[in-house]
Amino acid sequence: MSSPDSLHDHLQAILGPIAYEQRSALCTSVLPTLLASLADVGKALRSSHAVVAVGSTNVFGDAQLNVDVAAEQLVRVALARCPSVVAASSEEDPVERPVEHTVRVPDHRREVYAAAFDPLDGSSIVGPGWAVGTIVGLWDGASALAGKPRERQVAAVLASYGSRNTALVALRVPGAASPAVCFEVGLGDDATVPVVVTRPDVRYLSGAKTRYFAPANLRAASEASAYMALVTHYVAERYTLRYSGGLVPDVAHALSKGHGVYVSPVAEGSRAKLRRLFELCPVAMVVECAGGAAVDAETGQDVLARPVEDINETGGFVCGNKDEVEFAMQRLLA
Repeated sequence: MSSPDSLHDHLQAILGPIAYEQRSALCTSVLPTLLASLADVGKALRSSHAVVAVGSTNVFGDAQLNVDVAAEQLVRVALARCPSVVAASSEEDPVERPVEHTVRVPDHRREVYAAAFDPLDGSSIVGPGWAVGTIVGLWDGASALAGKPRERQVAAVLASYGSRNTALVALRVPGAASPAVCFEVGLGDDATVPVVVTRPDVRYLSGAKTRYFAPANLRAASEASAYMALVTHYVAERYTLRYSGGLVPDVAHALSKGHGVYVSPVAEGSRAKLRRLFELCPVAMVVECAGGAAVDAETGQDVLARPVEDINETGGFVCGNKDEVEFAMQRLLA
């Protein structure tokens, strides 16, 4: 078995020499620094023996936990070390603000990025020790708002903290040798060890023997007969239930198995909670770059087809193997 590639070598191979040189800050500064911070988030979670509320809420009304705050601070510190990242917003602080850098900023920057992230996806299930994650989207330009997501979101990272700490990385760089890629890296405990690529090509597969489904927002089935019928179909057709309550671990599970459909519809009494900028757009990019589909559960429109105009936008979500997403939407929109 060949040795795993370093992040540096893998980025050079998938982008090609011209695109790699054009995106040198992304490849040699932003991604390595960000991934190192996500490894630190994983370590912080393991050392947080008590998960407690800190007495504050974010603007969405969610109580903030000590682990939410710790993850937020670690990612912010990392972005402050990246001169090319000029603006950032998060689910905990959903205002796009200039990054206050702690390193020297060149007078002229060829690359300029905005970051939008959810520091701790699944904080409601971190207490019992279930897998949780971090979601990050990197956008071309000084703002993540108003532009076309499929064109301007150039990278997305889904870090998963559980029995293994890993991150799925998706890149969609114009002019690259591989225009859309998804790969997995390991997040180690030792900062002196380079990030290594554990799976160089992460893809949804066809013809899987075992089919998986993750029915989020299941309470909506009590008032949405189409959703109840869809879940009943999965049970009747002997799909395997794999739902943890966390978006990142559920998507990561499907991509580890090569199959899976995640369904989070909305109903009058169970409205959408997933934030488009911080959760849906980065996850959709990972799913698409892995050969899957990601759509709005209410309209069936591709998540990345519509710009994010308001930082507080939310939406329903269906993602996974293309054929499964198509079938789910046929049932939900019937």
